[in-house]
Amino acid sequence: MPAFRIAPDVAVSFPDTLIALVTATGLRGHEPWPDTAAALEELEQQLADGTWHPADETDPRIEAWHTAYRSFGTNPRRIRPSVDALGRRLAKKGTLPRINPAVDSYNSVSVRHGLPSGAFDLDHVTGDVDIRYADGSEEFTPLGEPDTVENPEPREIIYADTTGVLTRHWNHRDAHRTRVTEDSTHVAFVLETLHATRDGDLLKVAAEELQGLLAAHTAQTAVHYLSPEQPQATT
Repeated sequence: MPAFRIAPDVAVSFPDTLIALVTATGLRGHEPWPDTAAALEELEQQLADGTWHPADETDPRIEAWHTAYRSFGTNPRRIRPSVDALGRRLAKKGTLPRINPAVDSYNSVSVRHGLPSGAFDLDHVTGDVDIRYADGSEEFTPLGEPDTVENPEPREIIYADTTGVLTRHWNHRDAHRTRVTEDSTHVAFVLETLHATRDGDLLKVAAEELQGLLAAHTAQTAVHYLSPEQPQATT
């Protein structure tokens, strides 16, 4: 089982980071997930009614990620944090994409709570996963582009295993190799905040909500937390 680690220099740069790691074993992605479908429909209806709007870059939760991106040389208005891009898409189109039940679950939780989220098929992860600064030599194949190879910029924050990069720009885009599909059975989901003192309770509520959506469709779930004080968790 892979361990997830926050590198010491990332912990120093972002001392209030808190990451929820929600793991699911025995995931059943081919059956209907009515609670997830209902969660997506509820968000879209609230948006249509004007009773709720996704967080945008004026929101402190999103603004913090823009500041972080700039700190490692990424323009967040050109390459947006995942939750920012997803919220903008929802606000523009009025709907969220339907990918598959597991992805739809973390997308709904991410946008509802204004927290970046992603997921990795652990059967395609090699070795342990480090959240660290890139040195520029690593390789990344973007989700949906299996024939494309990119090299992250030096000092860009990435998730990486022993084979390559799993996400670029901390949480902008996931890799094709570890994408979650309906066939994925062992998955690690992540939810992130850079301000645990302000949003730690929100993150925990979001992790419990995601775990609840997963629980009816998997053999086992667990939640772990990563922080500068507890920089490693084993899935």
